[in-house]
Amino acid sequence: MGQKRTDEFRADAVPIARTSGLSRKQVASDLGVGLSTLNKWVTAHRDSDFVSDKDLDFARKNERLRRENRILKEQRAILN
Repeated sequence: MGQKRTDEFRADAVPIARTSGLSRKQVASDLGVGLSTLNKWVTAHRDSDFVSDKDLDFARKNERLRRENRILKEQRAILN
């Protein structure tokens, strides 16, 4: 059986998984937990307000910038 994580650890992991911009697989690996475990934590806290407005704004901006970056890379590939 795996290591027991504290409620505080889980509470910290959920916003990271939601807003970091990394894949859940990468977040799980970085935190040293299984992907299915992280997914269960996120699902269990889906209706909770773990993400502050500031973090949500940051996540939206991060997603927008990633999308713009992807578009620019595609345009550069077409031009080359």
